[in-house]
Amino acid sequence: MDKQSVYQEICKDIKQHHCSLRDGCIQAVPGEGNPNSPIVFIGEAPGRKEDELGRPFVGAAGKLLEEALTQIGLKREDVYITNVVKCRPPDNRDPLPEEVEEHKPFLERELELIEPKLIVLLGRHALHWFLPDLQISQARGTVKRLGNKIFYPIYHPAAALYDPKLRAVFISDIQRIPLILEKIKELSTSSSVPTSTTQVTIFN
Repeated sequence: MDKQSVYQEICKDIKQHHCSLRDGCIQAVPGEGNPNSPIVFIGEAPGRKEDELGRPFVGAAGKLLEEALTQIGLKREDVYITNVVKCRPPDNRDPLPEEVEEHKPFLERELELIEPKLIVLLGRHALHWFLPDLQISQARGTVKRLGNKIFYPIYHPAAALYDPKLRAVFISDIQRIPLILEKIKELSTSSSVPTSTTQVTIFN
């Protein structure tokens, strides 16, 4: 089965699943974009607009993310965008640990399919799911490797909208992505690439 077919299968399973959040939202929201992308952006959970339209990052935060992507020559359809949790929590509250666990297999399947070179963690919730010992204010803008995955934590675009001081930081962090991908490419051919399953910072 080709990648696009597997992607469609994952989307179908997400839309048809029934979790503890499912009755309280309009619909489940699968990831969207290019399953061949070297970059995956992971947020927290769908908001009101995402729940209405069935697509991730289509509200104000999504528009800021798209704006930032255009500055590095990318459109949203060039990358893959998803969330840790696929259903909107009531009143946009934080997802509970057990709700994250319910949705964990879907995100694992997405990442297994895409095999991204870089996983951009948007905000503290996505960061906590992968690297729970880190704080977003300290980790943002650094590149972390854990096992065979490389993570780049940055602020969530919603935080950048809420606090204007973070907007420039968010845009700047996005603008570093092409350089980071180039660095990852260099490291992949170097014997200096860490192979440990423990978390390491490969560059700041």
